[in-house]
Amino acid sequence: MTDLEPAPLSPIVVRPTAPAPVAYSDVDFTISARTAQRLINSTAENTRIAYDRAWKDFREWCEAEGRVHLPATAQTLTEYVDHMCECGSAPNTIAQAIATVRSKHADHGHQDEPDSRQPLKALKDYRKEWADGGNREKQATPIMVDALRAMVATCDLSTLQGARDRALLLLGFNMMARRSELVGLDQGDVVESSNGLTVYVKRSKTDQEARGITVAIPRGKHPETCAVEAINAWKARLAERGLADGPLFRPIDRHGRVGGEPDGAGKGGVRLTGKSACDIVRRRGILAGLPEKYTSHGLRAGSASTAYAAGVPIAEIAKQGRWNPNSPVLLRYIRFVDQWKNNPMKDIDL
Repeated sequence: MTDLEPAPLSPIVVRPTAPAPVAYSDVDFTISARTAQRLINSTAENTRIAYDRAWKDFREWCEAEGRVHLPATAQTLTEYVDHMCECGSAPNTIAQAIATVRSKHADHGHQDEPDSRQPLKALKDYRKEWADGGNREKQATPIMVDALRAMVATCDLSTLQGARDRALLLLGFNMMARRSELVGLDQGDVVESSNGLTVYVKRSKTDQEARGITVAIPRGKHPETCAVEAINAWKARLAERGLADGPLFRPIDRHGRVGGEPDGAGKGGVRLTGKSACDIVRRRGILAGLPEKYTSHGLRAGSASTAYAAGVPIAEIAKQGRWNPNSPVLLRYIRFVDQWKNNPMKDIDL
């Protein structure tokens, strides 16, 4: 090496100024059973049950087909959609399955997987095929005022079931309640005021953060269909049995024992379930001799439709029912009214 040639460079060691990477142990990646339960409870029970069932069906199909279910490829999900189409599943059921698979993947660290563009295209084609086959998505039949009156008239107020069912029907209709909201009420959540009732909904589908909202229920014009009268009468029946607090709507067994009483109704249950509330509405419709098969959601649908037909602004209906003002479900109830209210052929002289 001559004096004109540069000296070879020596290795340079650059130590980070920040602390060395942390050495994690298993405890850093561990959550307690209590924390796990909180995560599970963060999803509404009905939603969780539906998602678990849809995920189980997808996983079992993948196993039978020799496909990997997690992480699944876009082709696997598309083939599964085609499988559901061939089985005649409703389009909304298939859409829920797609959402479930992607949600489960996200839960396991596979965000935005599998790609849903092709599965959704397959579903779009199937929707047309399904409709052309004479099918339609099931929708809750709205319980309008005349039907509600007929159902309330079947409630024998000398019985516990009659007092409870009348209160459930009228409160559910007036607060445009989801069944989960209705059965989740405690007696302290429903308070009488000078103008009617104030109902505190602790949490709902559109309030997943559980901030809570208060719903006002005015007094009715007729005692037999007044929600205030019905709730007061039912609360009085509960108080007679020493049940002046706790769940508002409770199961009643065939011996007339109320949930929460010693040896009361149900196996340890002191609160009606959503299914039980739906069964009550359906049974009252049958007893009234109504032709339609009503469900608890029909109270919510009918209340919104009735209010809109009476000229109540959509924004006020949305507020009362805890909908987003642009909710496609709410707009469907409005169209149910508009198809007759604003029908362009209504005043044609035919």
